Amino acid sequence: MTGPDDTLLITLTGKDRPGVTSAIFGVLAQAGVNVIDLEQILLRRRLVLGVLVSAPRDVKRLRQSVEKVAADLGMAVEIEKGTGDNKSRRDGRSHVTVIGSPLKASAMGAIAGRIADLGGNIDRIERMARYPVTALELDVSGADPMALRSLLAREAASLAVDVAVQPASLLRHAVRLIVMDVDSTLIQGEVIEMLAAHAGFEAEVASVTEAAMRGELDFEESLRARVKLLAGLDASVIDAVYDEIVINPGARTLVRTLGRLGYRFAIVSGGFSQITNRLAADLGIHFSRANTLEIVDGKLTGAVVGEVVDRAGKARALREFAAQAGVAEAATIAIGDGANDLDMLEAAGLGIAYNARPVVREAADTAVNVPYLDAIMYLLGISREEIEAADAEVGIVTPAPPV
Repeated sequence: MTGPDDTLLITLTGKDRPGVTSAIFGVLAQAGVNVIDLEQILLRRRLVLGVLVSAPRDVKRLRQSVEKVAADLGMAVEIEKGTGDNKSRRDGRSHVTVIGSPLKASAMGAIAGRIADLGGNIDRIERMARYPVTALELDVSGADPMALRSLLAREAASLAVDVAVQPASLLRHAVRLIVMDVDSTLIQGEVIEMLAAHAGFEAEVASVTEAAMRGELDFEESLRARVKLLAGLDASVIDAVYDEIVINPGARTLVRTLGRLGYRFAIVSGGFSQITNRLAADLGIHFSRANTLEIVDGKLTGAVVGEVVDRAGKARALREFAAQAGVAEAATIAIGDGANDLDMLEAAGLGIAYNARPVVREAADTAVNVPYLDAIMYLLGISREEIEAADAEVGIVTPAPPV
């Protein structure tokens, strides 16, 4: 006899082939059971299928039928009788994204250990990408997301992997605004240094820029001092520098893919509008704000026009763009690498330090240190397979990964 709450957990493992799931459900249909839970995964053509069903009156007969089907399929089967459904997930639900290049087993073991230390349970793991980085998403319950974020951030630094922790909520599925820094984030290098190279002051400007990005100098004062060294340059240098710009790998894929989902994009820079406005137009970015170089009679004067976009100015821009886009501030994502991005990262719902200075990595919600800007999509639950499938629909072919 079986009670009203009795259940059977049927687990099949073996080589995948067409018809496995339908064969098992054919047997379950004949037994008249109800499906309570189901999960199926495929790993290198090895199938694991778990089905939780209500127990029939004749458990022995169903067991024999399932074992026969499994034998015919050349698969192993386990059948476990129990009581009730799965326990509901506990409080403290988080999405934990782990990115490595490579991702070593020792790193995953350490991360799993720290989750367990906080009383957390890994409910589900899904691969988000296997190339050019390995990215996994873990659904975790039972651990406070903020405590988990703090603990795993320290662990990630020692393991040389990226770990992002986000509280599980509907917000992750909403249309969001992504606000990016430009120099050393959207593009490689610093525009002001590229301009200074034409004036013969690249080394001097680079030294000041690095100190400012570490937070050691007042940004506005350092900017005005650096721009002063550009006085007398012909304005045509701006076009030459624009042609030299290298956009970071994955940036176009990030904007293209999330644009299909209705995301809005903004760039906010301590650099110059003569460059950033063109970048925005080229990439299809909706909002742009930066400083403006003063040009008189075709020459740079060594000054900027109007209010300087500094650390506080970047945060203001994020809030203003969010209002214009009709997006809640909690649904914004900010990406930056320098100290002048700190207020913007704090103002955003999710602040991401991208290949950033230590002071920024320590303050941000999470850090991404691989050289692919589109890796940020893994934090949003979007897999590499989904990205490539969407591109294929419009004729964009992604090179096959190495075997």
